[in-house]
Amino acid sequence: MKVLLLGPQRPDLITYLATFGDEVTTTEGPITADSDILSSVDFIISYGYKHILKKDVIAKFQQRIVNLHIAFLPWNRGADPNLWSFLEDTPKGVTIHYIDSGIDTGDIIAQRKVEYCKDDTLRTSYERLSKIIVDLFKEIWPALRSDKAQSIPQSLGGSFHRLRDKDAYESLLTKGWDTPVANIIGKAFGI
Repeated sequence: MKVLLLGPQRPDLITYLATFGDEVTTTEGPITADSDILSSVDFIISYGYKHILKKDVIAKFQQRIVNLHIAFLPWNRGADPNLWSFLEDTPKGVTIHYIDSGIDTGDIIAQRKVEYCKDDTLRTSYERLSKIIVDLFKEIWPALRSDKAQSIPQSLGGSFHRLRDKDAYESLLTKGWDTPVANIIGKAFGI
């Protein structure tokens, strides 16, 4: 199978996919339905991809395009999901979902709640979520690649954030991504 991995290099995923004989191409750049890179792709995996896929790309890969999102959807769709899970004190976790025309709104294939540790920083919690989502992906890839994965629609509600939404809270990140999460829990609501 020819797989396109959208987002930063993920050597652990690439190595895992290779164990199935899958050929992996990666890109962080924007793509369109007529991009040459899509000409021989069977499946698309998005993980940390910074661009929004257009409807014509999504339509071309129905049920063959998934996103790995480090949030417990429907909470914290969009940008900086780990940060917002603490600022708004919402459920924390990871979700793998089909990509649809919304932002992080597709049907859920797998998800896992993750508790944070009292000494976590934004960086350590992000690193743990990243490991957990890769492990979860490894569990479901055989079903995904054989078109046997089950999915469920997302529940209503949740939250959504854009990159610029965090600007109002930058001052709380006193140590950048090494800021202890205990210092920011609920701060979006003045708690």
